[in-house]
Amino acid sequence: MKLRIAAVLLALAFSAASVAPVAAQTQPDGTREATRAPASGRAGRDRGRAPQMTPEQIQAAAQEQATLANTGCQVTEAKLLGTTAERTSVYEMACAAGPGYIIETKTPPNVTDCVVLAHSAATLRASNPAADVGPQCTIAANLDTQRFLREYAQQAGVPCTVDDASVIGKSNEGAIVYEIGCSGEQGYWIKKIDNAWQKTECIQVLAERGTCRLTTAGEIAASVKKWLAGSDAAACDVTEARLMGQNANGMFYEAKCAAGDGFIARTNAERVVQQVYPCATAQQIGGGCTLTPAPAAAPAGGRP
Repeated sequence: MKLRIAAVLLALAFSAASVAPVAAQTQPDGTREATRAPASGRAGRDRGRAPQMTPEQIQAAAQEQATLANTGCQVTEAKLLGTTAERTSVYEMACAAGPGYIIETKTPPNVTDCVVLAHSAATLRASNPAADVGPQCTIAANLDTQRFLREYAQQAGVPCTVDDASVIGKSNEGAIVYEIGCSGEQGYWIKKIDNAWQKTECIQVLAERGTCRLTTAGEIAASVKKWLAGSDAAACDVTEARLMGQNANGMFYEAKCAAGDGFIARTNAERVVQQVYPCATAQQIGGGCTLTPAPAAAPAGGRP
């Protein structure tokens, strides 16, 4: 499986400048209703005021958009953020489960979840603290993006204690890819395609020239060390490891040991070691070992 990621920012197709904010106005009965702040000049007069809406109406409208966008969101709270020059409305909504969204009432609705929006904003601000990051989620239930990412890891079946997580980008299939960091062992890339989660170990991500920012070389070595339990290589204190490839016989990993010769291990799909090949005799397997220095060549006949 080739893990090619588009290095693009994932954001809504409207900017902060194109959304006219709403302002709360106190009504005669004491309630506060949202209206769009008037724009200056003729353009503002032509647009007129956005319809005044009660909180219940805003939530109902947001739910309608969430349903049209097939988000699966049961809206628990919503805000009308404003309107655009094209007379579309922009809503933020929190959901009963999972992250909330900002949705623009286009056909079909333009929808981006709060996790992606927060990642895009952080990426832009890292390169330019004054960058215009567009509308952002502000409802309290939408702010803990790490909680949502940990839920994704659990849904994807990541078998570790998650200590960090982040958005990576978009895959070739258009799925959002997330990196999951694990405590004391290698992490994963995960993505959801056709409503099913897929996960890829970081040792494989690295073999396919990807990057795991939340996993160290030591954590990859620790994972490989666990797989060696009960094998001829169990005594190796693994300091480095890499995935070499696979064939019909299994997966091939190289491991470097803190002391002694390294080796190549062949495992089955369940990571049970099937065979161990010392580096000194493994030159014909996938080009041989690269983490362990090759033994010095024997001198030619006669005195050196």
